[in-house]
Amino acid sequence: MTPSSNDKAPWWQEAIIYQVYPRSYLDTNGDGVGDLPGITAKLDYIASLGVDIVWLSPFFKSPMKDFGYDISDYCDVDPLFGTLEDFDKLIAKAHSVGLKIMIDQVMSHTADAHPWFVESRANRDNPKSDWYVWSDPLPDGNPPNNWLSVFGGSAWQWDTRRKQYYMHNFLVSQPQLNFHNPDVQQAHLDSLRFWLERGVDGVRMDACVFHFHDRQLRSNPPALVRDTSTVTDVNPYGMQAHIHDKTQPENIAFLQKVRTLLDEFGAVSIGEVSSDDALAQMAEYTSGDDKLHMAYSFNLLTPEFSSAHIRRQVEEFNERVKDGWGSWSVGNHDAIRVATRWANGKPTPALSKLVLALQLSLKGTPCLYQGDELALTEADVPFELLQDPYGITFWPEFKGRDGCRTPMPWTSEAPNAGFTTGKPWLPVPAEHLALAESVQDQDPQSMLNFQRAIIRWRRTMPQLLRGEIAFYDVPEQALALRRDLPGHAPVLAVFNVTDQPLSFDWPQAAGAAPLDGHGLPGEVADGKVTLPAYGGWFGTLKA
Repeated sequence: MTPSSNDKAPWWQEAIIYQVYPRSYLDTNGDGVGDLPGITAKLDYIASLGVDIVWLSPFFKSPMKDFGYDISDYCDVDPLFGTLEDFDKLIAKAHSVGLKIMIDQVMSHTADAHPWFVESRANRDNPKSDWYVWSDPLPDGNPPNNWLSVFGGSAWQWDTRRKQYYMHNFLVSQPQLNFHNPDVQQAHLDSLRFWLERGVDGVRMDACVFHFHDRQLRSNPPALVRDTSTVTDVNPYGMQAHIHDKTQPENIAFLQKVRTLLDEFGAVSIGEVSSDDALAQMAEYTSGDDKLHMAYSFNLLTPEFSSAHIRRQVEEFNERVKDGWGSWSVGNHDAIRVATRWANGKPTPALSKLVLALQLSLKGTPCLYQGDELALTEADVPFELLQDPYGITFWPEFKGRDGCRTPMPWTSEAPNAGFTTGKPWLPVPAEHLALAESVQDQDPQSMLNFQRAIIRWRRTMPQLLRGEIAFYDVPEQALALRRDLPGHAPVLAVFNVTDQPLSFDWPQAAGAAPLDGHGLPGEVADGKVTLPAYGGWFGTLKA
């Protein structure tokens, strides 16, 4: 995508990211798991959505205990997904249809099967003995502190070989690397260079607040307010203030090293920020044009869907991040599908259209999740078919992440909705058949064609791509905003975030000219707003 000639904004600030979860996109060899050739086969479809960057969740060699987020070789493709040759073909095809490829880098931890860890745990004096976070037990045999794992229990696991504990922020099988060791940092930079030289255009940095730990291994204090933005209320992880096990100041210098490498290739980065004060980390990690290009948090991946919540997140972000850049995400592989999460028990295509239009109207780079363009709902995966270890641990109050990871439904007539000729790794919900791509592609009013149309329309509105944002005080059922860009008429937008019709006076919109082409139903006339359930309206003021 080429920025307007009168604008110096970096291209990625006008881009749209589309996340592909490879296991669930398309299986071409019948083993029930999606693969790289399947993604390559669907790149024309992805390009038809109007997006710019394809973020691929991990496809690296892995024992798959956390489905690829436990890496045993950073420089190879897991045979489950294909080969390096398959990846090279994917890159070539993507670039030929105008798409950029962003890979997922899971740097904070490896799989316990990684050769680095196999060597590190062998004894206390091998060359990689200090590549992971090891600690002697307390005199009573307990772990060195109270740190908890996101996935349940202590963050420390006893190892009989070294007679020490090793740290793991997630699964026991995902040991934490010691980023205080410069050799660890260099190994990651070398691995990243390997992919950049193969033509990768960007990197999504998983769990990027977890790279460093407190050298003194001090225990975390109790949380003043329990964190439920990144974990559910049944997870004790949210009961601690995580000031020592992550978000350490040394991370800044490492992110600067990553940025220097990315700049060498003209590649971009986005960081996943999950912390007690995500906005503080986003501001710190994206400021100054020498660290992350952009970051996103879980702040809009929560159950709360209200105008007040969305406005608060955006306003606080703009106030605190200043010169940094954000990415707004309402769905991904870790969150309940937004079509269900924000539906108050009544998912509808109208809601999905409204949420997308609202997301595309916020200042920042939108990040979309596969299947949301079909308005897929959260799948109810029975316990006996669960794959996610996180969900198995906290069942039944938290069912894990499998419900948003079920296979893409491509055609309603084929077995398994055309995802695989074998047995899919997760079931295809029956209710997703009617939402299949083949069905929606033929329906001008479908969510799929709405997404294509509104993204095309958004590209004609530079105010929505790079303008400043401000909000209006209107009834709580609505969210009203303004996007301003010098040299262009201000754009106004108003959204009904409820399933009931809404009317109210909006004096600031008096005299505004309506905009067509966005596809939402609604009217503003003489300062009077009339919106159906999940309706919306866009207009312009005189410049």
